[in-house]
Amino acid sequence: MSAVTSADGTTIAYERTGSGPALVLVDGAMCYRGAGPMRPLAALLQSAFTVYAYDRRGRGESSDTTPYAVAREVEDLRALIAQAGGEAHVYAISSGAALALATAAAGPGITKLALYEPPFMAEVEDDTRIKEYTRRLHELLDAGHRGDAVALFMTYVGVPAQAVAGIRAQPGWAMLEAIAPTLAYDDEVLAGGGVPRDLTATISVPALVLAGGASPQSLQRAARATADALPTAEHRTLDGQTHDVAPHALAPALAEFFGA
Repeated sequence: MSAVTSADGTTIAYERTGSGPALVLVDGAMCYRGAGPMRPLAALLQSAFTVYAYDRRGRGESSDTTPYAVAREVEDLRALIAQAGGEAHVYAISSGAALALATAAAGPGITKLALYEPPFMAEVEDDTRIKEYTRRLHELLDAGHRGDAVALFMTYVGVPAQAVAGIRAQPGWAMLEAIAPTLAYDDEVLAGGGVPRDLTATISVPALVLAGGASPQSLQRAARATADALPTAEHRTLDGQTHDVAPHALAPALAEFFGA
């Protein structure tokens, strides 16, 4: 494990594998290097790229600094890109895709940008449910009810209540509770749930927006809306994949786009 210090003093933990052009992987909600999809994905890409997988602030081995602001997470990613030599390709999934968009709009450094299912759900549904989730999430976190906040998130993204109850009984639940405050960070990154067209209009680097062919139509439509909002984006569907995309299905598409 290595670390870089962000602009506000937060320590951002990362690991580097492979050789070739720099490629930074950005997790979505409730994931980090030790509990998420990026290590298996890095293993499939490291023959062609120098892959950087990192823990977003407040997760894993990274520290945190309050109060939170999206601009601070942008600085985290920019610090990692600087550590990689000043330029890097970026792949990001789910809410991490929204963070990557904000970073790409903030200035140079990202050379190519690949996004998987950015969950801009306000593009495809009434925002009443989104606002209620935000209100209830902050209510639970402010009261210190981290487990209930995690359960709320899981229910919100479509995990059946019975399955949530089963997960909650497992030893790994404590790990999820530990990073529950970062759910509010992801919610803020998504900024109300709509595609941030003021940002996307300024992004000129080559972009790829991916969706799973077996994902809910709402996520597929949100991905299409994101691609349509990016001036240089290509849209692609991975047949048979869901939001929990398999690394072996994703890696070839990324390697092709990033030029392996």
